[in-house]
This record gives sequence, structure tokens and C-alpha cells, in this order.
Amino acid sequence: MLIGGGWVDASDGGVFDSIDPSSAQIWAQAPEATEDDVDCAVQTAHRAMREGAWASMSASERGHCLRRLADLLAEHSERLGELETRDTGKLFQETRWQAKYIAEFFYFYAGAADKIHGETLPIDKPDLFVFTQREPVGVVAAIVPWNSQLFLSAVKIAPALAAGCSVVLKASEHAPVAMLAFGELVLEAGIPPGVINILSGHGEVCGRALTSHPLVARVSFTGGSVAAARVVANSANNFARLSLELGGKSPFIVFDDADIDSAINGAVAGIFGAAGQSCVAGSRLYLQENIADEFLQRMKAAAAAVRIGNPMNEDSQIGPLCTLQQLEHVEQQIDISLREGGRILCGGKRLDADMQGWFFQPTIIECPSQDMTLVNTELFAPVVAVLRFRDEDEALRLANDSNYGLAAGIFSRDSARCLRMARNIQVGIVWVNTYRVISPIAAFGGQKHSGYGVESGFQAVYDYTRPKTVWMNMSDAPIKNPFQMR
Repeated sequence: MLIGGGWVDASDGGVFDSIDPSSAQIWAQAPEATEDDVDCAVQTAHRAMREGAWASMSASERGHCLRRLADLLAEHSERLGELETRDTGKLFQETRWQAKYIAEFFYFYAGAADKIHGETLPIDKPDLFVFTQREPVGVVAAIVPWNSQLFLSAVKIAPALAAGCSVVLKASEHAPVAMLAFGELVLEAGIPPGVINILSGHGEVCGRALTSHPLVARVSFTGGSVAAARVVANSANNFARLSLELGGKSPFIVFDDADIDSAINGAVAGIFGAAGQSCVAGSRLYLQENIADEFLQRMKAAAAAVRIGNPMNEDSQIGPLCTLQQLEHVEQQIDISLREGGRILCGGKRLDADMQGWFFQPTIIECPSQDMTLVNTELFAPVVAVLRFRDEDEALRLANDSNYGLAAGIFSRDSARCLRMARNIQVGIVWVNTYRVISPIAAFGGQKHSGYGVESGFQAVYDYTRPKTVWMNMSDAPIKNPFQMR
């Protein structure tokens, strides 16, 4: 693990296995952080903010550090992508591209580092000059899940460093290798020791100790709602500020005037891309009644044509699920959906037993009711629940009838309708006639059980700072007797 600019084993020598999902075989081991390791990392990060190179560095110099790291990410994207694919089963095409693209996030926040500013206040008292300044909030605990780890780390680490904070990152216990390789680039970029620390370990022990540590001032968490509830409880010990991104059950709405070819491509990308293992997966597909049959016939054909295989192969389009536990969970949920009246239009099973790894077929299930378990459960799999709607009002009602509120897709040629839907749908991200696109310039975050706070965008930098108000008396006269109130 990376602590204080050096590589260390767990204090008790503990390790855990990382399994390649495409072969179901152990391929790496990582240190299993103890509470002592967490304390060491947080103490180191705390010192880095108060003494040494990082504490005295100007905002522009912080930007230079981020820029050097971005250069290295772009240069080493092939290796990072390969490691993440081996660890997670995501397609190499995607992980390689993503590893390269996250350089843009570090470039963006490198430029933002010296744009953080306060303001002067037109105060209602004579002879007083009052201004605000922004200062780093403190040590940041960043916790990321296994899917899109490099990206999700970038949207936490880059703005935190731009603001002047230090970071202790907990990599996912399911896929820590790429994040430890990222740590090698942190050192090569010359970022001062202790500014970025990377731990590998499990939620219990490592995650708990990190999110409850008294020196942690800010927690940025991406993961499931059950773990998030524990994080919220842990923060009662340190009153750390929180941002939570907790996934979703995103509605993908297709009206009868949509460009059907474009909508099918969007729907396929939204649910089968990354094998459905995306927080913003379009896993609730709502089709206007008079186009539903045609749409489903064409989507079934597209699903049948998807090439499932080794994620390192350039011609594979879907890789495996990340864990055996996830695969078994998906099978259980599909059984429940069948008992509740769902109808499998295609897929619905893991691949033949002679194919190693945790592969699952692209699956389309038509659901007779919005109340079905499948419609309200995030599966993290290439499984889409399909429902039909009559008109715009019903589409909006069905889309908002969910505990989640992360993302939504709307396909229609009627711009006024799209704007009405975008205004009234209860989510943090709306894609209109496109889906699953990102940029460092655009903030994202959720509503309801999808969490709170934003990541990406310029505002994210300010979320890693706190304001300080300074009052200056400009008068040469002595201040008045405090007991004379006139």
C-alpha cells in the first residue's frame, strides 16, 4: 500500500486474493489494511497538509503537480487498462480508453487550482474591510467501488488536491490492483509524500476505521446504500462532511417520435455496456405503447448479436460480471421476476458451464407491473426491465416512481417535451437523445437514495474547501468601550 510516499505491507502481514472474473482464478494478492495502517495513513496525510512541501506550495504549483500526473496517466493508460480489466472483467477497450480519458480530469483541475477565490463583502459597518478566503477542508477519505475505479478516484482526488487537501483512498477489495499501480504514477509525478495515500482492504476494519477517524474532515463515498448507511453512522464520530453517490435504477424513456435507431443504440449502450455494471445503467426501459413491439424485436436482435467473451479481446463486447456473488444474485432476482409475472424476451442465464468466468447473457425482461422487484432493484448486470406507457404524463409518473434518482435518458424529437421531462424528472443527470456520456466540465450527482453532493465540474473544488471570513479595522482610532452600546 502507498503510505507517506513509500510502499508498505499490512502491519500484521495480512493479504487477500484478487480474482480474475474472466477465468475465476486468483491472479494477484494485495495487503489487507488494519486499523493501525489506516491510522498511519491518516496521520501521514494530516501532517502533509501542515508541514513540508505540500503545505507551503502555491495553488499554481499544485496545478503543476496535477498536470504531471495527468501526463503520466495518458502515457500509461494501456497498462492501467490491462490491470483494471484483469481485476474487474471490464472490456479492455473501455478500461484503456477510460484510463486515458481521466487524464482530462486532472488537466481540468490542474487549471482550476489557482482559480479558487473568496470575495470582498460590502459590509454595513464603517471603517471595516471584510473579505472571505477559501482554505482546504482537511484530510479526505475517498472510497470507491470496483467498477470504474480509476474514473471514480479521479473525480475525488483531482478536485481535492486542487483545493489543497490530502487524500487517503480506499481501493475496492474486489479489484485493488489498478489503484495500487496508479500510486506508482503518483510517486513518479513528484507529488509530495503523504498527499495521496492508497489502502487496500475490506469495508469492515479498513473502511470503518477510515470513515470514523477523528482527523478525517471530508468523506467522498461511491458504493451501495447499505454501506453508505454505515458511512453516515461512522461520520458521527468525526463530523466529517459527506458526499454520497449510491447508484441508481435509471429510467430510459423512448417516445413514439424518437429516432428508433438512435434510441436502440442508446438503450443497448445504457444497459449492456460494461455488462450493465454501471451506476447510471439504463435498467428501466419505458417504451411508448405504439412502438414497443417493433422496438423490442429490434433490441432483441441487437442483444443476440452482442459478442460475449474474454474482456482482453478487441472483438469482445461484453465481459463477465465482477464476482461470483453478483452472478448468483442476478440469477436469484431473475427467478423472483418470473414468479412475479415477468417474461424473458432474451437471455436470462449465465453462459455454458464450459466457459470459465462469470459471464451472463444480455437479458430483456418485460414486466407487467411497476411494482415488480426487478423494476426497483439495482442489479449491476446486463438485465433490463421493460414497461410500456401511454403518454407523457404516465412516462413521467413511472420514471419518478423509484427510490433512486441518479440518471435518466429521454429519446424524442420534440424538444419542448424533452425540456418538460428534463425539468420534472427527479434525477441528477438527464441525457436527451444520448446516453452515458461524461466530461470533467459537467457536474454529476444524485437525488433521493442515489445520494447527495456533486462530483466533477468546477463546483467540486469548492466542496473540498471551507470559507473563512476576515474582518479588518481600517480606522486609526481605538475601538470603542465595549460596554457603551451607542
